[in-house]
Amino acid sequence: MTYTADQLRSALLREYQSYTHDSYDTDVMNDAQYRSYLQSLTFEQLIAETDTDDTLTLDEFISTYS
Repeated sequence: MTYTADQLRSALLREYQSYTHDSYDTDVMNDAQYRSYLQSLTFEQLIAETDTDDTLTLDEFISTYS
């Protein structure tokens, strides 16, 4: 399946929120900072940021975090 950069950014932000919502680490970016970081990435960098492979496919990643 084909995804847009915005779909990837949205799923990546939801994944990030799921990992950081109970974090008390002051070094963790807030949602606005992470969203800004994602905006700076190219499509290829967004794909790499998902850290998908044969075990967790991009389709599964999008399905999980969309």
